[in-house]
Amino acid sequence: MKKSMGFLSVALLSMSMILGACGSNNNSDSSPSTPSGSAGASSAEAPKSSESELKPYEIRVVYPAGAVPKDLALVQDEMNKYLTEKINATVKLEPIDWGSWMDKTNLMISSGEKFDIVVSSNTLGYSVNVAKGAYAPLNDLVEKYGANIKASVDAGFLEGTKVNGEMYGIPVNKEFASSYGYLLNKSLVEKYNIDVSTIKQAADLEPYLELIKANEPDIIPFFVGMQRSLGNFASIGDIDQLGGSVGALDRNSNELKVINQFETPYYNEMATLAHKWYKAGYINKDAVTVTDFGQMQVGKAFAMQMELKPGKDAEMSQAWGLDVVQVQVKEPYTTTGNITGIMGSISRTTEDPERAMMFLDLLYGDKYLLNLFDFGVEGVHFVKKSDSVIDYAEGVSAESIGYRNEPWMWGNQMITYLFPNEDPNKWENFKNFNAQAQKSIALGFAFDVEPVKNEVAAVANVLKQYQDVIDAGLVDPAQEIAKFNEALKAAGVDKIVAEKQRQLDEWASNQ
Repeated sequence: MKKSMGFLSVALLSMSMILGACGSNNNSDSSPSTPSGSAGASSAEAPKSSESELKPYEIRVVYPAGAVPKDLALVQDEMNKYLTEKINATVKLEPIDWGSWMDKTNLMISSGEKFDIVVSSNTLGYSVNVAKGAYAPLNDLVEKYGANIKASVDAGFLEGTKVNGEMYGIPVNKEFASSYGYLLNKSLVEKYNIDVSTIKQAADLEPYLELIKANEPDIIPFFVGMQRSLGNFASIGDIDQLGGSVGALDRNSNELKVINQFETPYYNEMATLAHKWYKAGYINKDAVTVTDFGQMQVGKAFAMQMELKPGKDAEMSQAWGLDVVQVQVKEPYTTTGNITGIMGSISRTTEDPERAMMFLDLLYGDKYLLNLFDFGVEGVHFVKKSDSVIDYAEGVSAESIGYRNEPWMWGNQMITYLFPNEDPNKWENFKNFNAQAQKSIALGFAFDVEPVKNEVAAVANVLKQYQDVIDAGLVDPAQEIAKFNEALKAAGVDKIVAEKQRQLDEWASNQ
């Protein structure tokens, strides 16, 4: 799902300093039975509040997910027992399936519906929603109620989320770089003795896709879905999107020159390869309409494109109950988009922004609450093997578990539990991954969409019409890319590119 995070001066700092604060005072593993002020409580946690200090308040939390977990109410009840004691609040958890996320949340925003916390991202319309006034400003709230946030997320990364000097989202404390490649079904890799070290680019997969097609008639050679397709990720891997939409920098260039990424030869090359694979029967027919990773998850696919990080294969193997191996073909790269890749925002319609911020802040410092939200109830969904390692509870498996959330989507990942198959040095590897990443020359630039918000909205409609079908290989790019770019020009792409260039030049002059 993959983010946007930074500013040139901070990019020069050691990444160990950036993430080092995570281990200082944020590792509370307190539980509801831990008395206030005990040794198990984090010094940075929000204080427990009495009825006289805070009136009861329900925090409505909206976030994208797969199917609604059958034990959602059980986990919500446990969270509410704890939150009532902590901040005299309860939560109403409202997962929305990925396939309808944009439509439903756009309707909620446009209608002025009351809710409190929402997942935001540069790829989920963050800059557009800021321009719409969808999110509450957070600078003052973080300063007053964000002790855990400030202790775990480097101040420079918080700066990277700002639009015109104001924060509207809090980045998840995780990997702050992106890398792209493939997840492969491990059993098939072993069955056919596939040497994954030979895969250096997309075209290198082709003989293996042909092999699977010829010998495994029930297996999809290359699974495509939910914007995970050759054209989409291949382009992202070679550009800095400068806040999403259209108008990007060429990653391989040292020029602060904004281009239309859909006019590049590389985009045409990847779209052409995708179409070739689709015609050969390597790509699933429902590539544009599929709303989950179903076929890959149940072992009915060989390969899929994926944003990668250290331990991504172990993470997805655990979640899917299917062993996969990862093959990286793009080196780590840090952009402002990586910082804003996944965040928590507070809706402008909230009736208690202070309480919403208190809840968000707890997710960055309260180990018990964050892991309850991520993994469910101890003894029901998981059992602890050590202070940092958990496994499924007896009789529970990845397929049968009654509750699942996305740990990468919330708070401070550095205090979340690991499963036995994960590298115990995972979080240290994250630090190294961040430190080794190439930094975009525009790191820290945040695009203000307001001057071209009408054009951005019009372009979004064009992208919806053309991009997925081209990226997935369903249509002949020799004909469709030209139509695509004509429609983009009619919608105002040139104006967006020019405005991004103007803002980028202004930003660079102030560095």
